[in-house]
Amino acid sequence: MGDAMDLASWQDRFDGLARRHGVPGASLAVLADERVQALATGVLHVGTGVEATTDSLFQIGSITKAYTATVVMGLVEGGLTTLDTPVADILPGFRVADADVSERVTLRHLLAHTSGINGDLFIDTGRGDDCLERYVDACADLPQCHPLGALFSYCTAGYVILGRVIELLTGTSWDTAIRERLLDPAKLDHTWTLPEDVLRFRAAMGHLTQDGQAQPAPVWSFPRNGGPDGGICATATDVVTFAKLHLNSEAPRFTDMRKPQVDVPNPHGTYDRWGLGWALFDWDRPVFGHDGDTIGQAAALRVVPDAGVAVALLANTDVFGAFSREVLSELLPVLCDLRMPASPAPPPVPAPVELKRYLGVYERVGTRVEVELRDGRLRTLVTPTGALAALMPPQESELVAVADGRFLQKQPESDRWVSTVFLSSPDGAEYLYRGIRAHPKVG
Repeated sequence: MGDAMDLASWQDRFDGLARRHGVPGASLAVLADERVQALATGVLHVGTGVEATTDSLFQIGSITKAYTATVVMGLVEGGLTTLDTPVADILPGFRVADADVSERVTLRHLLAHTSGINGDLFIDTGRGDDCLERYVDACADLPQCHPLGALFSYCTAGYVILGRVIELLTGTSWDTAIRERLLDPAKLDHTWTLPEDVLRFRAAMGHLTQDGQAQPAPVWSFPRNGGPDGGICATATDVVTFAKLHLNSEAPRFTDMRKPQVDVPNPHGTYDRWGLGWALFDWDRPVFGHDGDTIGQAAALRVVPDAGVAVALLANTDVFGAFSREVLSELLPVLCDLRMPASPAPPPVPAPVELKRYLGVYERVGTRVEVELRDGRLRTLVTPTGALAALMPPQESELVAVADGRFLQKQPESDRWVSTVFLSSPDGAEYLYRGIRAHPKVG
């Protein structure tokens, strides 16, 4: 960045974007030319009015998965396991609903989200150090959403299982292992996993948007067992410092994480491929990163390795997508002459697609999607199930046809369009992809 941009000069613009998008508070950090700069805006909690600062901790959600993957790769490098070791060889008695998958699913499958395990299992297994062990035991009834290794489908449970693998291989809890093997050596002293540690700092509260107004979320975080897949709280500065660790090392444990493992079936406007813990973007040049969402908090990390640039944006809002995109699309061209692909937008006239073929019910653990035809238009009713039902109301929206199998729909409380893809696998099974999760057709 150097003389090209002093981030402090962007403060007014950052403040204005947050206000326009209804974001209560946000933190931004940029790594360029080996230099980290940071900004903050707004408040940590609309009820208390406590100011957001650059040393405030936000929940980074699923960006945590890259931290867990980094520790797993360190264990592989240290000879304690291999990427293609079956999970069952490490976790005695491990099983899911499919007996064959129970025996054959490997660390690589879990890291790359190709296990097919129906993995949105949100349960509370307590605050004790045995919470991951108890969670993994509860995975015994999880069905497959696709055959092992056949497709990509984002699986949060897979990373909790990896957290338990870390515990067995290190002989300590995931929280301790992540600190001793990653956070402390990298001097990430504003990155924490447990609320009693986070509360020693300024910490953001999540907000949910109702009728255009941000309201504090009913709870602060997910249970402790969600640590390995989404439990880290950090400053934006610490997040780009973590990215710098990956940029500045040629060790295979870091570079292998960016090697493509699988294509994402619904790449339009989101991710193109997946590595071993990192999402991969096929833009003008290679980019890697990850996004995160928790209960009213969200985060984005983008890393451009050939430019040595990383941008982390953290916010305490559930309407993050358009805000994040605008921040990144303005900063990246200045930082490294990189332009993001255009956002998906519906055609002036919907594509002439046979709609009836897509009707039906598509379901995975945590979500039921009903696709129906009404007044000549395809509509979806998305109903959260299980633990998510109490936190998220059903959502109904219209699908606009772009091409055979590809549709766009507008996100609630947003003017942003997102892609939905219908596809058939080689074995004839039919799927609906909302974002990066496969929903098998069940009726």
